[in-house]
Amino acid sequence: MSPFDYHRPDTVDEAVALLETYGGDGKVLAGGQSLLPILALRLTRLDHLIDIGRVQGLQSIEIDDGGTVSVGATVTHACVERSDAMTAAAPAVVGAMPYIGHRAIRSRGTVCGSLAHADPSAELPAVALAVGAQMIVRGPAGARTVDASDFFEGYLSSALAEDELLIGVRFPAWAPRAGWSVLEISRRHGDFALVGLVTTLETDEAGLVRRPALSFFGIAGTPVRVAEAERLLDGNTPSPALYAEAAHVVSAGLEPRADDHASSEYRAHVAGVLTRRGIAEAVARATARATEGAGV
Repeated sequence: MSPFDYHRPDTVDEAVALLETYGGDGKVLAGGQSLLPILALRLTRLDHLIDIGRVQGLQSIEIDDGGTVSVGATVTHACVERSDAMTAAAPAVVGAMPYIGHRAIRSRGTVCGSLAHADPSAELPAVALAVGAQMIVRGPAGARTVDASDFFEGYLSSALAEDELLIGVRFPAWAPRAGWSVLEISRRHGDFALVGLVTTLETDEAGLVRRPALSFFGIAGTPVRVAEAERLLDGNTPSPALYAEAAHVVSAGLEPRADDHASSEYRAHVAGVLTRRGIAEAVARATARATEGAGV
């Protein structure tokens, strides 16, 4: 690992000032579970390391009266995984946690660190895209929000400027009749996904599918939603035949990347299999939630 200068700001303003000063020569350290292995392998270099671990105001999970969840930049995966409030308010986020590395990694790695790293094989970017999360970004010009659909720009690339800091993420309120599923295929537990899918949807009072989202990871340079399959599901009655048709649309419409780990054809096939399973799981959870809400 090459030598670098270490900075430990106490406030967001101090952290942003350091980023403004050092720009592309500096990297932000939160949990370090993505950055430190890359540095150890000399896959990147830096002159300045900015540790935000003790920055004030970034350690909290907040849920407002409307059910919107805000997660600060230094909140760890383990903290989210253990939170009963998060389980109730953002179950799809919590549902992704067991797939993220191993327990030791989750105890140090942060939710916002995973989002800022923008690895297309990671779970949380796909979750953010599925649920319509907003990134809370702070820079020299002030704060701004970036929709998940605009945040992930390419492989390990996001809408964050060199002088900006991701200070939090906002997950929208979970609907009363909503369901979710997180599925992935990897060679070993804890490995990055060869193919993964985050499914979210709602059911209306007639039992029809509403607002479906199919967010795939591990198949391209960013998480990918399949709009054609989502349109097919929207407004239709859940059934195995519908799930199979959506799976066919997904497999036929996707053009996944090929690499040393899996061919494009394999990834497309698995994406279809996960589509069937994911929709069925999400519908089952939505139905159970609706039944509980009705007091049945």
